[in-house]
Amino acid sequence: MKVINQVTLVGRLTKDPEARKTAEGRSVLNVTVAVNRQFKNQQGQVDADFVLCKLWNKAADNTDKYCRKGSVVGITGRIQTRNYENDQGKRIYVTEVVAESIRFLDSKPPDRDQAPAKEPVDLPF
Repeated sequence: MKVINQVTLVGRLTKDPEARKTAEGRSVLNVTVAVNRQFKNQQGQVDADFVLCKLWNKAADNTDKYCRKGSVVGITGRIQTRNYENDQGKRIYVTEVVAESIRFLDSKPPDRDQAPAKEPVDLPF
């Protein structure tokens, strides 16, 4: 039996990205992507899900460089779960998407002096 763990998201970043370096020097970036649901709630409004995503290396660096809060991105990756104990001794469970590729879907980077992209940028790892 073949098992599949694949996710595709298209949504907007909820805040400006901030890449950091691991002790080994690898870039890592955590972003939250707001993804609208395909239906309206009882009040007639469209709800959104806020999905935690983790990017590594060049994808993390480029996302930090070219994206801002509100940027539209497409992410493909896999679901990963992990847990840890916080400072109060409570077990915390985290479910996130580990990105395998990211695509910048805005026509130009927001709030930057960068030249507009002619086509969406696809960044495989």
